[in-house]
Amino acid sequence: MPKIKTRRAAAKRFSVTGSGKFKRRRQNLRHILTKKNAGRKMRLGQSTLVDSTNEKAVRRMLPNV
Repeated sequence: MPKIKTRRAAAKRFSVTGSGKFKRRRQNLRHILTKKNAGRKMRLGQSTLVDSTNEKAVRRMLPNV
């Protein structure tokens, strides 16, 4: 059997934590920032974990991780 290729787009967006969960960036911090308050922008700058419903799909895109 040939090796399974990693989806490079997903590899650039997700990283694996020590416990095997996937870390991701939050959305909504690219433009239209004037109407968003400082606390919201601060929270959006922090990374978070991939939801459990999407974890299977992310794991399929990153088979070698």
